[in-house]
Amino acid sequence: MTRIAIIVGSTRPGRLAEAVAHWVADIAANRGDADFEIVDIADYQLPLLDEPHPAAHGPQYYSRPHTRAWAATVERFDGYVFIAPEYNHSIPAGLKNALDFLFAEWNNKAAGFVSYGLHGGTRAVEHLRLVMAELQVADVRSQVELSLFTDFAHGTDSTTPTEFTPAAHQEPALTALLDQVVAWAEALKPLRAR
Repeated sequence: MTRIAIIVGSTRPGRLAEAVAHWVADIAANRGDADFEIVDIADYQLPLLDEPHPAAHGPQYYSRPHTRAWAATVERFDGYVFIAPEYNHSIPAGLKNALDFLFAEWNNKAAGFVSYGLHGGTRAVEHLRLVMAELQVADVRSQVELSLFTDFAHGTDSTTPTEFTPAAHQEPALTALLDQVVAWAEALKPLRAR
């Protein structure tokens, strides 16, 4: 069966990405067309890129245990749903770093994006799409854009989101995204088989 990773794209303490990833996983669990699994980049404790060779040279040049562990995880999947907060009009450094550690493991797979931020995280996704192209990942058109104002509850500090409370229209948007990621992941199987 097609395997899709739901990648928690933030390593920051107190991050909202975990709650969003679990929401995606809960909805995906009702599908019968793929297996979905949450993959948290924080679990891999990747330092700033410390491989002496560029990842494009090939996995045979990976010299660090954390790189090999991360590569083994990424390789297992046919596609990805990235949970991507927007930091300073781009993606979190931890996510970019995790992407940069590998190359071949990402190739000829599909990706979709669930983003959040003041403007739904759209600028983070714009940057992710550029990175996906270089990694030879086919990113799908549908995306979920979560607003910090309408999709998260706020605690006593009215400026700090404390709880993920997605608006009703977000679930159909996520379903469309998952449909596309699974379809593209399956369509790309012949390329991965080479």
